[in-house]
Amino acid sequence: MTLIQLRVFLAAARLGSFTSAAAAMHMAQPSVSELIRRIEETYGARLFVRGGRRLVLTAAGETLLPLAEQTVAGADEADRSLRSITSLSGGTASFGLLRNAKYYALETLVARFHALHPDVRLRIVGLNSVEVADSVASGELEAGLVVLPVDDDGLDVTPLVHDEVLYASVDPAAVEQPVTIESLAERQLVLYDAHAGWRDPTRRQIADRARLAAVRIDPLVEVEQVESALALVAAGVGDTFVSRAVADAQPPGGPIRYAPFAEPLHDTIALVRRRQTAMSAATVELMRLARSMLRDVAGGVDARTRPGAEGVPLAGNGRWSVPEGVAAL
Repeated sequence: MTLIQLRVFLAAARLGSFTSAAAAMHMAQPSVSELIRRIEETYGARLFVRGGRRLVLTAAGETLLPLAEQTVAGADEADRSLRSITSLSGGTASFGLLRNAKYYALETLVARFHALHPDVRLRIVGLNSVEVADSVASGELEAGLVVLPVDDDGLDVTPLVHDEVLYASVDPAAVEQPVTIESLAERQLVLYDAHAGWRDPTRRQIADRARLAAVRIDPLVEVEQVESALALVAAGVGDTFVSRAVADAQPPGGPIRYAPFAEPLHDTIALVRRRQTAMSAATVELMRLARSMLRDVAGGVDARTRPGAEGVPLAGNGRWSVPEGVAAL
């Protein structure tokens, strides 16, 4: 028994005649009659009582009716689900963002995607990069943006842009010269991403340098948000380090001053996806938009101005760089 036979049977049962069923199915009436006849011959049972002004279901037809409805409904749902995966007319995109995404103009990503694809549901998770990478690797998220390094077992990683990491302090003497790892170890530090701790990618780079220099980095205070850390730095509690995107976003004229590291330190922002796993068309499109917006920021264009319009220059963008081979992506 084929799906088209069941659809024809349901149309005939609902409309009460083969002629009406043929019109509804855009088929010739003899074709409808033949499809019904083949079912009846296969099972040796009549489905309809012919004659009179309207077809009437037999006992066999009454038995088949709810089963045919379930089968056709299931096939239609399967069709809708597969179309939502391979198109942008529905479905869900699940995507992870690095904790400080707003400093890279990614706060507009959801609004921009929704304006272009209003029928797609979005699940955007903002976590520390190590947690985004873990969620993508486990299949909880389809893809995400992270700061490297992260554990990339089972992941495809595409670096997009580099952003310099700066030392932040209210002490003018602390930022007169580029900061060495040895001088960092001597300062009172206020660090953020307390939950991730030294698994945080920027902290991991600092920890690696400290091990090589045989010094120890012990923060005085740990908080969760970078904004809290900067408020404590401004209050003179201690110093911290932040990406230049975060530093450039602070109000001008504040007490905090910034200095580069003597050995330049960078956050590398990358796209991660689970290796050898198909993604929904919606998530693929979300990745494309995220990549485009980051390239705009790195290239000096304010992504917040463009769901389709030209952008405007951003101050301080010259400190960004795009990894070799990425510009054409």
